Amino acid sequence: MQIALFGTSADPPTAGHQKVLKWLSQCFDLVAVWAAENPFKSHKVPLEHRVVMLQLLIEGIDSHRHNVNLQQDLSSLRTLETLDKAKQKWQCAEYTLVVGSDLLTQLPRWYRIKDLLQQVQLFVVPRPGYAINDTSLQGVKQLGAKITIAPFTGLDVSSTSYRESGNSNALTPAVIDYINQQHLYKCQDITQNCLHVR
Repeated sequence: MQIALFGTSADPPTAGHQKVLKWLSQCFDLVAVWAAENPFKSHKVPLEHRVVMLQLLIEGIDSHRHNVNLQQDLSSLRTLETLDKAKQKWQCAEYTLVVGSDLLTQLPRWYRIKDLLQQVQLFVVPRPGYAINDTSLQGVKQLGAKITIAPFTGLDVSSTSYRESGNSNALTPAVIDYINQQHLYKCQDITQNCLHVR
């Protein structure tokens, strides 16, 4: 069984996340997804809201395979602990950890990264604005990573740009509706016409 592990801050989850998940669903037996508490980030909304938004995003994926599943019980501050939890659930599986190219320079600082990379394949999704260069690749390979680069580039949208500018094109309609209902985010520029401002 081939399992893709896809953790994301989901603050909020974007159409870019959805594109990646849909592609993964066509290439793996199971895509296990969870909303993560990233120790390198400051999150804007509580985890419980991010979990709901991620579930809404997954429900909006148009795939006949129905193999993208929210597995929130995998969430941990440390990815190695997440992998241990996954191995307890699916004992006879091969694991691929999915990360955006923006994380390549961060990976060497992850907890027991060498131990993690011995147990997973690494699948890197190129993101606009985060070029994959030889230096960052070699740095991770020297830690033992077995790397595959995705044959596509993620959408030019991000959770950060949404939080900063309120660009609703970055999100799916179901996530936008939830944000509006729960009044989760404020635009940085209050002069913009943002429906989610309280």
